Amino acid sequence: DEVGAIICKRLFYPVDSQAADTVIDAFMKQALHESLLEQGEESESYRRRFKQTYPFLPEVIDVLYHRWGSFPSFQRTRGALRLLALVVSSLRTSQQSFISLADFDLTNSDIRRELLKHIDRAYDSILASDITGADAGARKVNREIGKTYRGLPLGERIATTIFMYSFLGGGGESGATVKEIKRQNLLNNVPASVIVEVFQKLNSRFLFFLHEHNGRYYFSTTANLNRALTVRMENISREELREREEQLLRRSVKAQPLKVYFWPERSADVPDDESPKLIILRQADEERIRSFVTLKGQTPRVHRNTLFFLTAQDSARPRFESYLRRYMAFVSLRESDTLALTAKQRKEVEHYIKQTDGERREQIGNLYRQLYRYTQQGTQQGIQQIDLGMPAYGTDRDLNKLAYERLRGLSYLVEKMAPLAIKERYLAHDDYVLTQQLAESGSCTPGEVLAVSRQVWIDGIKQGVRQGLFGLGEVDDAGPTCIYFKEEPQVSLQGHEALIRAELCRQQRDAVQAEPATPVTAPASGAVAESLAAAPAAHISLSGFHQPTRRAMTLKFDLPFGKVSDLQGLLNLLQSRFRRMEFTVQVTDGEMTEAEIEDKVRETLRQIGSSFKVE
Repeated sequence: DEVGAIICKRLFYPVDSQAADTVIDAFMKQALHESLLEQGEESESYRRRFKQTYPFLPEVIDVLYHRWGSFPSFQRTRGALRLLALVVSSLRTSQQSFISLADFDLTNSDIRRELLKHIDRAYDSILASDITGADAGARKVNREIGKTYRGLPLGERIATTIFMYSFLGGGGESGATVKEIKRQNLLNNVPASVIVEVFQKLNSRFLFFLHEHNGRYYFSTTANLNRALTVRMENISREELREREEQLLRRSVKAQPLKVYFWPERSADVPDDESPKLIILRQADEERIRSFVTLKGQTPRVHRNTLFFLTAQDSARPRFESYLRRYMAFVSLRESDTLALTAKQRKEVEHYIKQTDGERREQIGNLYRQLYRYTQQGTQQGIQQIDLGMPAYGTDRDLNKLAYERLRGLSYLVEKMAPLAIKERYLAHDDYVLTQQLAESGSCTPGEVLAVSRQVWIDGIKQGVRQGLFGLGEVDDAGPTCIYFKEEPQVSLQGHEALIRAELCRQQRDAVQAEPATPVTAPASGAVAESLAAAPAAHISLSGFHQPTRRAMTLKFDLPFGKVSDLQGLLNLLQSRFRRMEFTVQVTDGEMTEAEIEDKVRETLRQIGSSFKVE
């Protein structure tokens, strides 16, 4: 403490004690709030030490005098005075209220030279690689933190703190604890959680010569895993990336409920039948989508409404490929026979592979999230884009199921056909309609509601006949003949089979009852009739006919834990009915760091183009 007071008086005299007390009080308040004082250390004792060493944090004097001072070439008091004078000179235009180890500017040649003369000269290139160089990891990390903090050189400050703690001329443990790192980088309006986030990025990805032992972090002349990892990442070819992407994609898409076709090269590779299909493409190319819809090879496609396209989002590809390169590099490290990894490093490699493999669905879901369908309104045809949205954290649903549920939520795909909808849609102005035409209309007409299978039509027709909403019979030259009405029918969806208006069925039944009883034989099904040429009807919702409507609505409800994904269908329905939707989300009984709020909450809302306010 006496040495600190002497050094400070030599460099700063006199000191405005009142101003110093104001700065020290503010620092102590923030440090105590962030729990940055060492366990068992009395805050008043630290306050007294800070007052003696002001404007330097007490650790600045401790590190120079006891750590660097243990080198025979470092004259404790004189060496500290000389080095601190250089630091103060480099900060003469700064508005900082105190000086920490993070303020030692290692890009300053005089300061760097004064430090390097006591240690291995190899650290000159190490500093350039990790801290001071234009492409140094400590500088790169600043681009990956929240926009609020990008103007602060947090990466360089944290790395410099660790560097200053890294050396001992005698015995003892070198390196800095996380708490010491946080305390040396305490700044106004920068939560300690942000410091930790930046440090973790530096440790896991950006610094090539950083090591850890017993909870202390230090620089060494030996490269760490990040170095070997970066070399392997740079050597991964585009073709290798493509192959791995396809492997991960196939693992993330199950064979049901839609038939899936991965990266087809030609339209002839996709069958032309009534079943709904999900075609996955690496890029969103509207001309290519249009060619798949309109053609099967060289012949016109008949069932144009059965094709849905899931494509990668170009803006998400750089992030995905960075994740993929890193994952592949770790796998390469694990399988390497030439790289001598320690047991601890092998454990780190296995841990990362397990962790990143668990992120697979989320990463693929963020890349493949654009869904397309071909539509038609009158004579106008076009391609409709549907965003599947950001994947929910920890989601385990496959992309096929996700696309299927989205299409169902928008009523583009249906698992049930309401009998009343069939009646209102197809028999409002006609006495009958061929069932084969009904079944084929959804699969052939772009933009029509598509049943997931022919059985949906069969079940809907059976229910409607039983309820007496319409009848089922056959059509010949004499007109329609009702065979089934208010009873269980046999439905074939082919030939001359037709749905018949209920009124006509009642008339025929009444006429039969008025005549002497004669055996009635159902006409045999004939050959498949030619499709009736009819202009496609405009899309009509399959539920809610002639019901009161609302032009606005307010919902307020609690969301049980773990039920977020169950809201997707409801939200899709609301957004398809109303042009504007506004949310107020209140969350309690938990916690989230400011860094998470910036990077995951605000950034997600920015990406979707939302106008928002976080309080």
